Amino acid sequence: MMRNAAGMGEALDLDDAARLSAEGSFVRLSHGYTHYDVGGPSGLRPVVLVHGFSVPYFIWDPTFNALTEAGIRTVRYDLYGRGFSDRPNIKYDLALFVAQLGQLLDTLGDRNVDLIGLSMGGPITAAFAAAFPEKVRKVVLIDPSGGQPVSLGGLYKLAALPGIGDVLFGVLGTEYLLNTLAGDFFDQELVETFRERYQVQMKYRGFKRALLSTVRNKMLGSFTAVYAALGRIGMPVLLIWGRRDMTVPFGQSQTLLRLMPRVEFFPVPDCGHIPHYERPELVNPRLIEFLK
Repeated sequence: MMRNAAGMGEALDLDDAARLSAEGSFVRLSHGYTHYDVGGPSGLRPVVLVHGFSVPYFIWDPTFNALTEAGIRTVRYDLYGRGFSDRPNIKYDLALFVAQLGQLLDTLGDRNVDLIGLSMGGPITAAFAAAFPEKVRKVVLIDPSGGQPVSLGGLYKLAALPGIGDVLFGVLGTEYLLNTLAGDFFDQELVETFRERYQVQMKYRGFKRALLSTVRNKMLGSFTAVYAALGRIGMPVLLIWGRRDMTVPFGQSQTLLRLMPRVEFFPVPDCGHIPHYERPELVNPRLIEFLK
């Protein structure tokens, strides 16, 4: 019973009918279906967008639209456990997410790509690029986690405990997750629409279990060794950070700048943890310039 306690409030199975209701496409990888979307001209080097801890690929809407309109082939996808991707009952750790990215690229036939990682997507993209530098040309990190451990709120600290943590997260997790979304924004007017879209994935069984496993397997911990490895390669890296970020504070950018001394740095004023979403008029031109 304890194994399923985190799933309170999740009433639906992520089955064929659910997948038919979703936009985008699906591909079956080694741990289940991955939900993805591709836009822009075919036959070009793609840019692959990797989202963060819990918000699925809709968080890339402004970026996806801007890049495809600029003539850049763009791929975005849901990490396992999020959005419409499957929620396998396994360890949600760095190895899983790096393998998912690699298998998705292999399936799509993409051998040389640019990567953009947001928040927890930062260590995923950095680890993939460091492990497979022959497959990656450029990396963009947007408010990446991993320079220091993310400061966990009280419920996450308790939820990290097996057993009782599952029960607490099952009872309190839904409202807690919706409330914490506001902390990602500087502009609070965007929050309500964001919440409505976020809640869709919460109906499907396995979502909160996946988040718990992600926390318990240190995906919000320190990844300084990963960033140092990327820095040693000398690959072009653009680091973007919202100056008002309360989730992964702006001051942590200094850690990454020390680990990757050749990085280009673009601080973004008047925005929080998702500057590409809050200030696309500033971020998109810089992204396009760097990628082109």
